[in-house]
Amino acid sequence: MADLKVLHQQDREQFIININEQQALLTYNLYDDRVVFTHTFVPDSLRGQGLAEKLVRSGLSWANSANLNIEASCWYVQKFL
Repeated sequence: MADLKVLHQQDREQFIININEQQALLTYNLYDDRVVFTHTFVPDSLRGQGLAEKLVRSGLSWANSANLNIEASCWYVQKFL
């Protein structure tokens, strides 16, 4: 699973990983200099493989590199802050 690519779809305010016609995702809302990560979802059949963590780490890396203030309404993302 380490070679799975996280795609950032800025126009849809989300990070995704596509696997076998299924999709794991991390959604956010962007407000000027602030980003709020709102939801993490991994299909049941793909859970336990570290996909949510991979999405969150990618999202946080992007937010940090863009010098955004980071907030999270998603409980899973809050664990990383």
